[in-house]
Amino acid sequence: MKVLIWLQSLVGSPWFASAAITLIATVVLCLLWTSRFSRNEARLPQGTFGWPFVGESLEFIFCGYTPRPEKFMDKRIKRYGKVFKSHIFGSPTIVTTDAEVSKAVLQNDGRTFVPFYPKSITQLMGDSSILLINGGLQKRIHGLIGGFLKSPPLKAQITEEIENYVRVTMKSWKDGQLVYIQDEAKHIAFQVLVKALISLGPGKDMDFLKQQFREFTAGLMSLPLNLPGTRLYRSLQASKEKYGKRIIEEKRREQRRSCPRDVLDVLLEDTSQKLNKQMISDNLIDMMIPGEDSVPILITLAIKYLTDYPQVYESLLEENLKMKYSKERLGQQLCWSDYLSMPFTQNVITETLRLGNVITGVMRRAMKDVVIKGHFIPKGWCVFPYFRSVHLDEQNYQDPYSFNPWRWQDRDSTSCYFTPFGGGHRLCPGVDLSRLEAAIFLHHLVTNYRWVAEEDSVVNFPTVRMKRKLPIRVQKLELA
Repeated sequence: MKVLIWLQSLVGSPWFASAAITLIATVVLCLLWTSRFSRNEARLPQGTFGWPFVGESLEFIFCGYTPRPEKFMDKRIKRYGKVFKSHIFGSPTIVTTDAEVSKAVLQNDGRTFVPFYPKSITQLMGDSSILLINGGLQKRIHGLIGGFLKSPPLKAQITEEIENYVRVTMKSWKDGQLVYIQDEAKHIAFQVLVKALISLGPGKDMDFLKQQFREFTAGLMSLPLNLPGTRLYRSLQASKEKYGKRIIEEKRREQRRSCPRDVLDVLLEDTSQKLNKQMISDNLIDMMIPGEDSVPILITLAIKYLTDYPQVYESLLEENLKMKYSKERLGQQLCWSDYLSMPFTQNVITETLRLGNVITGVMRRAMKDVVIKGHFIPKGWCVFPYFRSVHLDEQNYQDPYSFNPWRWQDRDSTSCYFTPFGGGHRLCPGVDLSRLEAAIFLHHLVTNYRWVAEEDSVVNFPTVRMKRKLPIRVQKLELA
């Protein structure tokens, strides 16, 4: 009887009413959460959406900070297969680690899938960014830049400039000095890219641009809160538009050239009348991002792997010394084609891209319902081709966690099982330039220096980098 009286009093209490309302609200929200994705549920790939609202994002991020971030994918591949549904970064997502499905997503015409980025990135980039625009305009800009970067005059010019930057940097190294490769590579790669884009050399303007650019890019992976004092707010204040427009005005005051000197010349001289001043200035800054990230990390990881695998280092040294002595006997400097024609050097770079996974994947949003290899992808959902899992799949590569450049001697590096720069009409137009920069840096390092690396480790999230920037102690190489 006492228990019954206690329950009756409890039911009438404010505490019980609050608890009941909370419980009912939680149940209703969970039902709403699951009902959001009930459409075409039977046709969707297997998988789970995880917790309400946060989905599986926390587990994905946690795995991202481990030495093997692909464990998040591996766990679900074993349970659901290589294509599965999930909920990460605030969106229902179809994750694909199937190379053929990923290829179909990347090679679409822009009407089926469009780029998807976190809100902080879209706010910073703006609607006219080449990373976000689609269709004919994107293809036009991509084609103009790609054509210029492959032009013979640019190849000769940029090869000489990269060599000069590398020589100047390495000449400053003293025997026994501790050098942070990631910083050195970033410094060189940024100068190279800015020179190719706007013909800007070292000096106060370069230093100012680098400062503004780093302030701007620091907000790319920040929380999407545009309030005074937040990271995103400070990044938005480092307006890429103002600096870009200033560069354009200065360029227009210069005398018109018969042959474009840089990417900005190419864009300003476009006769399609599709490119306005804001679009050009926005994309100049966007195209500098590889100089701050992808290329330097490629170089840094290559040197880490050379340190870890002495046999690879010896073979690379042999090939590069042979090329160096051959050109010296002819009284010639190495050119673009020389660097890209050294097979083992290029295999080292290819294997670095495969094992290092500088770009782990890309995200797209479906503009309509689509079926690929029997997998249904609903309109409005994200698709996440995860390259890292493809590159480290033992079904695709024997002993995938071993650094083995020799595996590329008889293997096609253009297949859908190797997509370090993405693919389709959004394939990075500077692919060959990236390989050239890495080859030149490696050539001058191995033919001029020995080194001992200090202990360091790879960090894989939010972007790939070395935890301590790969410190090495250099010693000038005395060759007979």
